[in-house]
Parts: sequence; C-alpha cells; structure tokens
Amino acid sequence: MSTLGSFIWSIADQLRGPYRPNQYGTVILPFTILRRLDCILEPDRTMVRELAARYENPNRLKVEVKKATGRTFYNTSNYEFANLLTDADGLADNLADYIDRFSSDVDVFEYFDFKKEIQALEKAGLLREIVQSFGTVDLHPDEVSNADMGDAFEYIIRKFNEAANETSGDHYTPRDAIRLLVDLLFAEKDVDLTEDGIIRSLYDPTAGTGGMLSLAEEHLLAENPEAKLSLYGQEYNPQSYAICKSDLLAKGHDATNIDFGNTLTDDAFKGRQFDYCMSNPPYGVDWKQYAKAIKEERDSAGPYGRFAPGLPATSDGQMLFLLHLVHKMRAPEDGGGRVGIVMNGSPLFNGGAESGPSNIRKWLLEKDLVEAIVALPTNMFFNTGIATYIWILDNAKHSDRQGKVQLIDGTSFWTKMRPSLGSKNREISKDDRAKIVRLYAEFEDADPDHSKVLGNDEFGYWTITVERPLLDLDGNPVVDRKGYPKPDSKKRDTENVPFTYGGASAGSAGEREVIQTYFDAEVKPHVPEAWIDWAKTKTGYEIPFTRHFYKYVPLPPLAEIDAALEKQVAKILKLLREVEA
Repeated sequence: MSTLGSFIWSIADQLRGPYRPNQYGTVILPFTILRRLDCILEPDRTMVRELAARYENPNRLKVEVKKATGRTFYNTSNYEFANLLTDADGLADNLADYIDRFSSDVDVFEYFDFKKEIQALEKAGLLREIVQSFGTVDLHPDEVSNADMGDAFEYIIRKFNEAANETSGDHYTPRDAIRLLVDLLFAEKDVDLTEDGIIRSLYDPTAGTGGMLSLAEEHLLAENPEAKLSLYGQEYNPQSYAICKSDLLAKGHDATNIDFGNTLTDDAFKGRQFDYCMSNPPYGVDWKQYAKAIKEERDSAGPYGRFAPGLPATSDGQMLFLLHLVHKMRAPEDGGGRVGIVMNGSPLFNGGAESGPSNIRKWLLEKDLVEAIVALPTNMFFNTGIATYIWILDNAKHSDRQGKVQLIDGTSFWTKMRPSLGSKNREISKDDRAKIVRLYAEFEDADPDHSKVLGNDEFGYWTITVERPLLDLDGNPVVDRKGYPKPDSKKRDTENVPFTYGGASAGSAGEREVIQTYFDAEVKPHVPEAWIDWAKTKTGYEIPFTRHFYKYVPLPPLAEIDAALEKQVAKILKLLREVEA
C-alpha cells in the first residue's frame, strides 16, 4: 500500500458533502499531477519566465528551455502553488491561467476536464482548502521517486474505482507481474543491453498509467545507467493516459511519444517498429463495436496487414493486441524485436481447427515467433483470480531456440500477501521471479515439473471427418449414382490427429501418411466400414498447457475408499440418531 497515496487520498475527505466518493478521483488525480509538475518546475521557474519574455515563438522557447533545464516541457505563468493563495478572490482564474500556460505537449488536464472541476470546487467553497492541502505535499522527484509516485497513482486509482464500484484492474497491472515480464523480455539480450551508448525503443499499446514502461526503463538503467530507452505508448482511458503522459514528462521523455486513442482502430504509430513491445490487454473485452473497422482494415491491408492471420471471436479481443504487437516488432534484418504480453488462458486453445484463433496460433508457430509461455499463479491480479500467462515472442530467436517453444509452469512460485488487494492475495517475490527466470535461461527439461521444451509441430493437429454408411431398411448401404456409399450424418464423427502421431516428424507435410496411419490404428479396428472424407480435413493448432504438466494421481485402493465411506456413514447415522432423540 502506498503511504503517499493514502495521504493524498485523505485530502479527499475535504470533498465530502458536495462530492460523492465516486467523484473524488476527478479532483484528486489532476491535482496530484499538477503538484508533481509544479515541484519539478520550481527550481528553474524564474529562468523559464525570463526565457519566455525573450522568445515569443513557442518552438524556439522549447529549444531554449531544453538547453537550459534539460526538460522538454515548461510553464510560463506567473502563478504556482507557492503564490496562488495570495489572491483569494482570483484563485480560480489564476489556477486556470497556470494550467493554460503549460507548453503544448502538456495536454493532460484537458482529459480530466479540469477547468470545469476548478469552477465546481470554487462554487462549493472548497478550492482554497484543496489548493492549500496539496501545497503542503512535496512531490519533487528528489523527495518522491518515480516508483513511489507510480505506486501512489495506482493506489488513488484503485480507491477511486472501488468507490465507483468499477474494475480497477482494467487500468494497471501489478508491479510484481510487470517485473517478471520485463525480466523475461530482456533476458535473452541482457548482454547486448550493457553496451556503451546503447539506444533501444519500447512500446506499449495499452499503456494504462505507464507502469510497464516505467519498470522496463528502471530495469534497463539498472543494467546500464548510460543506456537510453525511448518509450512509446497509446492509451484510450482519459485518466490513465493523463497519468502516463505526465509521469513520462516528469522523467524527461518526449511527451509526443504517448498518444491517446484506441490502438485497434487508430494506430498512433502506424509504420513504426520497436525493439521491445509489451502489453497487458483487457481480457474478454467485446470488440463488436470496432468489428466493421477492423475487418475493413484486414481486407484492405492484404497479407501483410496486422490482422491478416485471422480474427478472434468478437467476444474477446486479446489476440487482436497480440497480432498488433507482432506487427510492431523490429524486422529481423534490423536486429529483430521481442514481445511480452500477459493474457488469460483462452488464446492458448480457444477455437477449433481453422477458426480465427487457431489460424492465429498456426501463423505464429509456423513463423517460429513464440519463444516461451509462462503460467502465472492464480489470484495475481486485482480484479480476477483466473489463470494468466506471459507470452514471450521473438522474430530473431537464438539458434538453440529456433523451431521450439518453452513452456514454464510458474503457478507454484508465489508468496502470500497480507493484506490482500481486491482479488490479489498472492505476489511473485524477488526469489520467485529469479526461479522462473532461471528456468527460462536454462532452456531445458532438467526440471520437467516446471519446464518443458517442445517443437512447434507438437502443437499442430488435423481434424478429420470420419463417415459411416447410410443403411437401407434391409441393412444394406445406400449408394449414390457412382456406386459410392452415402454417409449417415447421424453417425458422422470427427477426430483430432496430432502432427506427431506415431513419432512422425514431417509436420504438416506428413498429412496424408500420418492421418492414414492414425485411422488404420485407432478407428478402423472399431468401425471397419468407416472412411475418411479427405475434403473436410482441417488443420489446427492449440497449446494445451495444462495437459503437458498434468500429473496423474492414482486413486487409493478400493478397501481404503470403502473404509472412508463407512466412517462417514457412521457419522451421519450418529447425527440422525441424535436428531431423532
């Protein structure tokens, strides 16, 4: 729990009455951002005002401010928290002036409709009290680190959404899950990241409040303080966007790299590719309202478009973000790109052969893009206890990983949280994280209970249609004009035949031979009159994660089961006798 966040949220008690609890965030969040930026600007405020008097052109002023302060943003107002209260009658107008005089890249207050909120506070007689309270909090990065500031924002958002009975987990991902994703994303190229003068780019299409971007940068700078990581992101929730952008502004990043909007329908970085991409897209979110635009893009973009491999069901858009991220990976000839994405279990296996999800898996595996999938502990996220998985993709795999996928069962690597936060009562500790990363680095089956390395073909299968003849009243098969037996649709069946059945190693190229071998061994002995309708054969791919780590637990002996039942029956009879008495 964030102590700072708790303190800032306590200021919301002053809003009680004119504001309902579910409205507190509309005041607390923008004021927190404003105070953070105010503290950052304070040391150079006089210098910036002098520069503003000298340079009227905003572009020239921005260049001069950057040279003088190292910052990409500024404010030219004569007001600040330190002097806003000196003019009590003009407080609302002066605060509005302060907001208006930020450089154009600081658009975050528009997304809170903050000026409207200022007028509402003034009308309620609360504006002076709120400004005074925030003025006592020192939020300069020297006093409050970026990590602590991020924790504070997330705490405030969670409290706000709890009050509004909304889903806080839609807006951010637990830090422990992000740290594991970042460690895995950078693990394969950690050596490269220590090079002098290294410059890399990182992109998050569902940036939320910027937690993933911030922790990725923290990881890289810990490895190489001289490294430069350019951060890019897009976010469609106005409040989350504002927090993310202001957080990166405070760290000196280019604010134009963070854009507002729906990534699926309006890619803000069209044509751009990145060294690293990461995302925790919303689970099970319906995309029917975007379906027309997405399908039109797929049809017009052709085979190289981002949604060309297939479309998932409109009830769940996770795999759309997966395809989008793959589209954003830097090309192999330019050094390659890596992707880390957190999803629930459905993208592993939903959809039958040649359905949209299956075709997406087929494309990913045949392109050899999937490097590793890690099962996370349940109860890891704030708003759900379901199973979740980290997928790591790479379009320039190390030679020993080519043609293979590593599955890691990390469900047992967790530490109990006290107290819990919503549905989250487990966390991945530093030691837990190290164990999972070590399994990934070892890339072998030395610990088969937790790590398995499988060939891409081991996830492929054919769905075959098995027909049986339609019989006449006399018991003889009904035949068509060519003398072939007609199939009985009521007896029609399908079978899934793995690419690797019987030890086959030819992959999809062995279709005819492997299917026939399977049919002769598994079907024909039981229904000798059956045949395969080859025209209906479909190719599918699934990743049955749980099946690969399933452990058979034999049932106890029958005598032991009988004894246990007799014991329970005796207890029940005793209770019944007591009731009758």
